[in-house]
Amino acid sequence: MIKIVTYCKKGWALLPSILLIASCHNANQETTSSTATDSAAKALTLPQGFSASVVADSLGSVRHLALNKNGDIYVKLSALKEGKGVLFLSDTDQDGKMDKSMGFANYPGTGIRIQGNTMYSSSNSSVYKYKLNAQGQVIDTGKAEILVQGLVDKGRDNAKSIALDGNNNLYVAVGSYDETCTDAAGHGVTNCPLLDSVGGIWQFSTNKLNQSYSDAVHYARGLKNVVGLDWNDATKSLFVTPHGRGGLNSKFPKIYTKEQDKSLPAETLYELGKGADAGWPYVYYDPFQHKKIVSPEYGGDGKKSVDNKYLNPVADFPAHLAPNDLLFYTGNMFPEKYKNGAFIVFHGQSQSLKKGYFVAFVPFKNGKPSGAWEVFADNFMGVDRSNPKGSYQHRPMGIAQGADGALYIADDLKGTIFKITYQAAKKQS
Repeated sequence: MIKIVTYCKKGWALLPSILLIASCHNANQETTSSTATDSAAKALTLPQGFSASVVADSLGSVRHLALNKNGDIYVKLSALKEGKGVLFLSDTDQDGKMDKSMGFANYPGTGIRIQGNTMYSSSNSSVYKYKLNAQGQVIDTGKAEILVQGLVDKGRDNAKSIALDGNNNLYVAVGSYDETCTDAAGHGVTNCPLLDSVGGIWQFSTNKLNQSYSDAVHYARGLKNVVGLDWNDATKSLFVTPHGRGGLNSKFPKIYTKEQDKSLPAETLYELGKGADAGWPYVYYDPFQHKKIVSPEYGGDGKKSVDNKYLNPVADFPAHLAPNDLLFYTGNMFPEKYKNGAFIVFHGQSQSLKKGYFVAFVPFKNGKPSGAWEVFADNFMGVDRSNPKGSYQHRPMGIAQGADGALYIADDLKGTIFKITYQAAKKQS
């Protein structure tokens, strides 16, 4: 049973360039009964020493999430729940379950981050920021400052994932609403105009309000749809996991077989510098030839490659896995092999691999991948992907790290949040 009570925090003066997002009197605090069970968590497959628990469920269409220093969780929703697009979750009795939640912000979206005393949250066209108090709670949920506005949103691949560096810079991913960039005859357009406003990363200042494209640095391009991105503090650089293209066999059956369509192109992990170009829509990455292959719309035949013009990925993965979040692990709870390594949340499935909907891990050493990637957390779906029977249970979407080093993984099928912890086996005397 859920009890709704009035919730209101005041303390901000209404200043110019502050947007009234939702009336303070309309914010709700919910006290929920502890109905979540750990049966779904126990079904997850994890490396030895790791265990999972469910800290919240039935949250709605969760996307990304962020934790404050006290362990409270902010969750971004892609569809409003009771008119709210951000949930604040708290474990008031310290029993491992989030027993209170409060919703605010009247916009759906994907991105959410906390840095210092500020929380950043994105809609599908804007980015807002909220001041936090000493406990990491939003001071006034009814007001938000508009940091960025006017980003392209045409309904498809419109998530605006965000990342922050340590120099007052905000990075916003803007995906392309078009799979390719072609004219009426289906031929690739030279100097694709889409790249002026989508298919890349834009860098904004965290200290300036009401920014638009004209205020931004066009940090990187050639990335069809980035949903997972994170700033790597060890390398002082931005990493992204764009979604690969599709439609190779359906559009070009004379060049690509149905089997090739299942395994091309690769999903990829890129390290970006200012001015980087990963090549979309002109090329895609082939994991078997280990080359950047010219797209068929631009005269490619599945073999013609471009060697030095575009950025190479630092790692690649099977096609169509849909990487939807990325996190570099900086905690101390997990074994040393995980330190500074990358966790990637895959929201889709690979037909060739007959596997999907899992969290992968890429080990890093000296700022570069240092070994083969591996499946870290699996069986969210609760079915055998090689012989599926029954309904899907969960699907991983977002990932965040707690102050204690635990990982939190959000599921967008049932609105569940899993907590992953590690405890080394006790040595026998």
